[in-house]
Parts: sequence; structure tokens; C-alpha cells
Amino acid sequence: MGNLLKVLTCTELDQGPNFFLDFENAQPTDCEREVWNQVNAVLQESESILTGLQAYKGAGHEIRDAIQNPNDMLLQERAWNSVCPLVIRLKKFYSFSLKLEEALKSLLESLTCPPYTPTQHLEREQALAKQFAEILHFTLRFDELKMRIPAIQNDFSYYRRTISRNRLNNMNLDIENEVNNEMANRMSLFYAEATPMLKTLSTATTNFVTENKTLPLENTTDCLSTMASVCKVMLETPEYTSRFNSEDTLLFCMRVMVGVIILYDHVHPNGAFNKSSKIDMKGCIKVLKDQPADNVEGLLNALKFTTKHLNDESTPKNIRTMLQ
Repeated sequence: MGNLLKVLTCTELDQGPNFFLDFENAQPTDCEREVWNQVNAVLQESESILTGLQAYKGAGHEIRDAIQNPNDMLLQERAWNSVCPLVIRLKKFYSFSLKLEEALKSLLESLTCPPYTPTQHLEREQALAKQFAEILHFTLRFDELKMRIPAIQNDFSYYRRTISRNRLNNMNLDIENEVNNEMANRMSLFYAEATPMLKTLSTATTNFVTENKTLPLENTTDCLSTMASVCKVMLETPEYTSRFNSEDTLLFCMRVMVGVIILYDHVHPNGAFNKSSKIDMKGCIKVLKDQPADNVEGLLNALKFTTKHLNDESTPKNIRTMLQ
């Protein structure tokens, strides 16, 4: 991702210390290696998950034929045989979200634990910070793709209806060994979300804060706000963006910035949009709006529809206007 980037770690008002964060070349130190290996094993699956989602075509045609011809057993069988492999694939995606949740918790533990401040952690453990960014990058890519595939919910609804009907007829289907009723319920809740992976991470971050009562909330929120500042500075400074090798680097930074803003908004009691927020929301939104509309439409929608506090009375009007 180009040379090491010098970034202000706090708001401009605080004039905090400067430090370098290298998203591209950071390698794990001995202290980071155990967690890095654990998270890396999960991240290595991420590209195949995205490829699988991208190739998802759905069984809409077969399902329509089966519904329109309820007495044609050949069409019923064809629809069922088309849907079952897709449901197995959807289970794989869902199972991956659980692994991602555990990976995120491990990273949060490492990047927020005493005696170091979150800023010191990000400076010392850059390989883990890079993995944190990669998880967010994957998450927003997954959700952007999922939002364009309405077939997922249609296929899964058909699957559940067929299973229920067959259960009433005392038919036991082999696929229930793979996707039992409890698993189907959990998958149904997951895919009902507009942005299921982001929802998983938001819930995981909120739970992390709730479960670690001895850890100051600021340790987590400062980690997130610092990451947002890093990405914003990278995006708004021409001398940095000119060093980027490809447009993918810009998209990476934008997705990570939006991801940490959403997590911050879910975890901090006052959210990310409040005047007291440590994230410069006006600056972050401006950076996005300065990019080609096609690149940022999904990200702006994520800020509009998956944050928690945007419509609070405490959100400045100009921020709301920027996101309309």
C-alpha cells in the first residue's frame, strides 16, 4: 500500500502524537504471531467465500416452475436438487461469519488490553491492525455482493417451506443432517439482515465491550476512531494517494474507514455522529463523496442504513444532509 504513512492519531484539536501504520507490508512480531496465525487461518478462506458468493446464481427459474406446476414431480425434484447445493453453500458462508466473529474478538483483545493505549497497540502491533482492516474490507465486500443477490432469500425460503411440508408428511431428507432446523433458524436470521457480516461484527464488538467489564470502553472506541483517522488521512492527502499502486487500495481504505465508523457507532453510547465523537464524520463523508459515485454508493448506504445513531437529535444537521 505504498510507503509508510504518517497519521495523526487523535483529532486535530488534541494534537496527538504521530505514528506510522503500514497496511501493506506489516509482518507479525513474535508477540503478535500466535494471534496473527489464528486470524490468518480464517482470512485465508475469505477470497474463496467471496468467489462463491459472486458465482451464486440462484434457483429462481426452477423454483418458479415447481410452484406453478405443483403436481409435476419431475419439476419438484428438479427445484429441490437445484436448491440443496445452494443451501450447503449458504451454510458455508454463515459458518464463516462465526469464524470471523472469533477472529475479531481475538484482535480486539490484543489491540485494547492494558498496559498499552490503543494508539500504542496500533503502533506496536501493525500486523494485527492490518488483519483487523482486512476483516472489515472483506465484510463490506461480502455485504455489497449479498445486497445484489435477492435469490439468496428466495432460495432459502423455498428450502424451508419444502422441509416443513415434507416433515408434515413424515419424510426425512438427508440434507437435514447438514442443515437441521436450529441451523436453518440461525441462517434465516443471518440472511434476513441487509448487511449480515457487518451485523455479525457489530454484535461481536458490542458483546466484547459488555463481556470485558474491567476494560475501559475508551480502549475499544479509541482503537476504532484511530483506525478511522488513519484511513481518512490516507484518502484525503494527495501525496499519499498518488503512491497507491491501484484503485483497489483506495477502495480498501474506504471500506475499512466505513467499517470502523459503523462499529464505533454501535459500541459508543453517543455514537459516531455526535459532536463529541472522536471521529471527524464530516471529513470522512467528504472523502467518500470526493470519489466516483459508483465506488462509494454502497459505502454511503452502509453509513445511512446500518449505523445506529445517524438519526439521533444530537447528530448535527449538516452531517445528516451530507448523507441524504
